[in-house]
Amino acid sequence: MQQQRDYEVDWRFISLAVLNEDRVADWYTPEYRAGHVAGLECLRVADAVRLAHDNDAVGRLYAALGTAIHTEQRGAGYRDDVHAFVGAALLTAGLDPALADHCADESHDAHIRADTALALQRTGKGVGTPILTFHPGQSDENSFFGPVIASIPRGEEAVRLWDAIELIATTSGMAELKRSLRSRPSFD
Repeated sequence: MQQQRDYEVDWRFISLAVLNEDRVADWYTPEYRAGHVAGLECLRVADAVRLAHDNDAVGRLYAALGTAIHTEQRGAGYRDDVHAFVGAALLTAGLDPALADHCADESHDAHIRADTALALQRTGKGVGTPILTFHPGQSDENSFFGPVIASIPRGEEAVRLWDAIELIATTSGMAELKRSLRSRPSFD
């Protein structure tokens, strides 16, 4: 979509481990939390990439991680060995795999927490990820959690979806548009 609509994407971080760090609900099992902690470790590496390179490099890392987790169905692997998993994603993204050493570097947490706080400031609490902000810093700036979709639209269908989300975000008082997921996600 970035090319079709000439957008500049500014990647920011939102950590589900940070959002849920005080959660005590029955559904928030140690296994569930482990996935969020692994995600935080990946974000630490993404922050190291931000500091060492640029925003485009963060986008390439996100794409490599997303492909490995969703398209290639290797999501369980990142929980087992985050360092190796993110190291392989760094290679795929054309970045130095030694940056994976930042998985355990808590010095990145302040920036990740600040980005997470900004996301909640923009959307309010009770959301997850992704959060999109349209027209940041402009009078029609608005943010939404989502869209969460079951299958990836392609071509003109993707453009229509993007334009509709942007229209809702920037021209209305829409607070929430939601329904339960109707089918398993497909990343084909």
